[in-house]
Amino acid sequence: MLPGETQLKNIADRVLAMSGAEQTEVLLFASHSALTRFANSYIHQNVEDTSVEVSVRAVAGKKIGVAGTNMLSDESLRAVVERAAALAAHQRENEDFRSLPSPRPVSRVDAWAQRTAAFGPEDRAAVVAAICDAARESKVTAAGAFRTSAAEVAVANSLGVFAYHRETNADINTTIMSGDSSGYASRLSMDVDAINGKAVAAEAIDKCLRSANPISLEPGVYDVILEDYATSDILDYLAYLGFGAQPYQEKRSFMSGRLGEKVVGENVTIWDDGLSPETMPMPFDFEGVPKRRVDLITDGVAKGIVYDSYYGGKEGKESTGHALPAGATYGPLPMNLFLKPGSASVDDMLSSVERGIWVSRFWYTRPVHPLKVIVTGMTRDGTFLIEGGKITSPIKNLRFMQSYLDALSQVEMISSETRLLHGMIGVSRVPTLKVKGWTFSGATEF
Repeated sequence: MLPGETQLKNIADRVLAMSGAEQTEVLLFASHSALTRFANSYIHQNVEDTSVEVSVRAVAGKKIGVAGTNMLSDESLRAVVERAAALAAHQRENEDFRSLPSPRPVSRVDAWAQRTAAFGPEDRAAVVAAICDAARESKVTAAGAFRTSAAEVAVANSLGVFAYHRETNADINTTIMSGDSSGYASRLSMDVDAINGKAVAAEAIDKCLRSANPISLEPGVYDVILEDYATSDILDYLAYLGFGAQPYQEKRSFMSGRLGEKVVGENVTIWDDGLSPETMPMPFDFEGVPKRRVDLITDGVAKGIVYDSYYGGKEGKESTGHALPAGATYGPLPMNLFLKPGSASVDDMLSSVERGIWVSRFWYTRPVHPLKVIVTGMTRDGTFLIEGGKITSPIKNLRFMQSYLDALSQVEMISSETRLLHGMIGVSRVPTLKVKGWTFSGATEF
């Protein structure tokens, strides 16, 4: 059982009362998480974990210390308060620090599905069984994981902030493999009833079977269709490298000095909205500041970046509600990204490609040039040659070296359908893209 709002507020009040710091912040995260793992088409692990984590940020002038614990006795809470204060005392002064946030009204959003919170191991096993049974019937092998969780987040500070939110989460992924091919599928929802094991299996098995006996293809520049899994990777790196105030202010973001300028194609619009019911909503950030929609790129033009209270203070701007937990080193980041859908169907995209490559998803991507968002990585789990508007053959995976900004400047078609997917940090709702001129730099043997 989760502690609930009243008990979390009681813990926060106890911590604040124990602190003698000039300003104090308490972040509480309570969760019950359960995970069912499977490999070789059978379940091999089922684990559950329930915990309450407490993080304390103590402010002494312009010195800040952060400490955490998962023990809730008065003795443990007093110890973590003292540790945060001691760490603050040993820090250098941060001249850019202004203050912890003051209270602002926070909306409540519905992100709770009781069915998800009550979902047990037998329930997860039944969904996994649908995948494993389908894999055995097709003479391929299934592996993956199915996780359900229920969580509560509360933030309080000595200036009067208190914000509380609860949410549920269900996500499943599977990789289906044969001797020389693989296919992948995943689903994410706050409501576990939206996850259909048979549909997940069908998608991944279809990719695996169709990608058997792949041929080699020379590296080069090809038109591509990027499924939503691949599109999600593009948004991940734009967010990590460019949409936050920290890289923007340090002039290592592609957005630095370019607000109001065209940075990608006119058919590309990207925003962040933690309040939308089409994402995994959370109404405030990890400082208790209410989230608001931030338009990042509109019709190809750089419009805005996300702030927390610290980086907002450096520019004299308000936080947009995008703080990470205290102690994080990345600065504020968007955690509920959207790429505006278009009007095309996937069939329309396919029929428009004379010769190109279908990419199911990317794997092991890493940044090469942050300012240009040049990324290297590989295709995986279903890569196909397109000829004359049709998929004609599976191909061995290719390595790419590509500027994601250039790719988004060459988007020719965008699907009308979108999918909600986990990202590096947070989630994104993304469509499938047709991109002209993607650079593949090397080939693999598989």
